[in-house]
Amino acid sequence: QLQLVVSGGGLVQPGGSLRLSCTASGFTLDSYPIAWLRQSPCKKRDGVSCVSSTSGATNYADSVKGRFTISRDNAKNTVYLQMNSLKPEDTAVYYCGAGTRGLPYSTFCAGVIGAGEKGGTWGQGTQVTVSS
Repeated sequence: QLQLVVSGGGLVQPGGSLRLSCTASGFTLDSYPIAWLRQSPCKKRDGVSCVSSTSGATNYADSVKGRFTISRDNAKNTVYLQMNSLKPEDTAVYYCGAGTRGLPYSTFCAGVIGAGEKGGTWGQGTQVTVSS
């Protein structure tokens, strides 16, 4: 059974940092494109970032460029989202997901970042709250 476990959320002050982790069980993450998406109660789902399984290419939503970094640690079967310079508008539940095997990275990432789609396998979310 494919599962993704997300951890690392919490309460942080504006300007602070958090690192989210997305660890897979039942499959090897390095074979799949991985994405992060977030959802707050008053907003639609927003794609945050994607990372390719092959080229190492990464993509980010404009709202997080320069502040967030997605990375892989294949030895730990984990993908991270390092979030710096956090703002109150970053408050949301954050999810990680793996694209369907064989789906082109560009298609998967465009769906996540462009439309907030959650195709593929997604883990449970973790709450990130940015507040003073």
